[in-house]
Amino acid sequence: MTSEAGREPGAWSRRRVLGVLAATAVPASLAGCSGSGGTTGSSPSSSSPSSSAPSVSAPAAEAGSPSASRTPTTGPRPLFLGTYTSAEGGGAGVGVAVYDARSGRITGRGTIAGVGDPSYLAVHPDGRTLYTVNERPEGGVTAVRISDRKVLSTRSSGGEAPCHLSVHPGGRWLLSANYGTGGVAVHPIEPSGALGERTDLVVHGSPAPGPGQRGPHAHQVVTSPDGGHVLAVDLGTDTVYTYRLDERRGTLSEVSRARTRPGAGPRHLTFHPGGRYAYLANEVDDTVVVCAYDPDSGRLTPGGPRSTGTGSGTNYPAQLVVTPNGAYAYLANRGHDSLTRYAVEAGGARLRLVDTVPVGGEFPRQIALSPDGGLLFAALQRSGAVSVFRVDPDSGELRRAGEPFASPVAVCALPL
Repeated sequence: MTSEAGREPGAWSRRRVLGVLAATAVPASLAGCSGSGGTTGSSPSSSSPSSSAPSVSAPAAEAGSPSASRTPTTGPRPLFLGTYTSAEGGGAGVGVAVYDARSGRITGRGTIAGVGDPSYLAVHPDGRTLYTVNERPEGGVTAVRISDRKVLSTRSSGGEAPCHLSVHPGGRWLLSANYGTGGVAVHPIEPSGALGERTDLVVHGSPAPGPGQRGPHAHQVVTSPDGGHVLAVDLGTDTVYTYRLDERRGTLSEVSRARTRPGAGPRHLTFHPGGRYAYLANEVDDTVVVCAYDPDSGRLTPGGPRSTGTGSGTNYPAQLVVTPNGAYAYLANRGHDSLTRYAVEAGGARLRLVDTVPVGGEFPRQIALSPDGGLLFAALQRSGAVSVFRVDPDSGELRRAGEPFASPVAVCALPL
């Protein structure tokens, strides 16, 4: 669709990586570091990079996940940043930094080189291994040992332009979503943290693509809080697919599908900590949907569309995150360049729009909460920076924590 390029920033960014469109052609739709010496970008709030890797002292969940550990965060904490290495002005690999858990100040610690287009990041539950997508025409997934920044392995994702990945809670399987070809891949994780050969690949062959779409576009794959099901969000088919993972063989079996409104373009699903509700950000029609979730059957039931609070202008919702106590949710708005705050009510069944605040830059591609929920990080793709906000524990109000941290083509921030 010409509308795929014009209405769907996610599709545009995939095609940029695929070399179909120039980086400056049309509006883009996941935080990175660059420099010829593998150094990290700096800002008035950062200090000089060093070559030492940050230590990881506790397990952590996927960035922005409500199941993230509430480990006390004192002193410097690790922060990893994803980018597009093939984009003009992009990073040289995975950015490495630390952040102060109280002030939110980010300090650069260099770059993990040799990883191509690491646009989304996840960490193993034991905190020892970092996983990245390689969002390229011949898509891949890469494992990096955090302690010495050694690339352990890269495996084919079995499709084009993988844009999201997550580690199954048991720590034995890596799940990835191929945006370009609309499928979900499974890779075994070896005891060392390295990845084995792919054990499954499920392509979303039906239903037919939604209005303006040319095919399926898997945008996210995540495990439900109870661990019983794997859910894949497909923007192209306006569908969320629910699977069961065979944890012995590493294969997926579909158990249900949830259809959104035609043309909604679902992008990202985030569960409430209670596990009975989830929130879906729809990229194309600029809405948010509350979904009921049945842990027994894995069935997701979407409700009606909700406002993003961004008015009538062009806006592409990117991602929702929920505070660990389940009291507030935040939405990243690309186009409006803001963060929407929702109060979570009725045990997770309702979102009440509270306000929107400027994000401090352009095109917040991805947002993540620190493990204790005290800080919110926003990767600002077009500004080449990461902004940080303090989260008020009582009101959920967001307050800027200093100036944004410079990070080329910042598309993902993973605070541990």
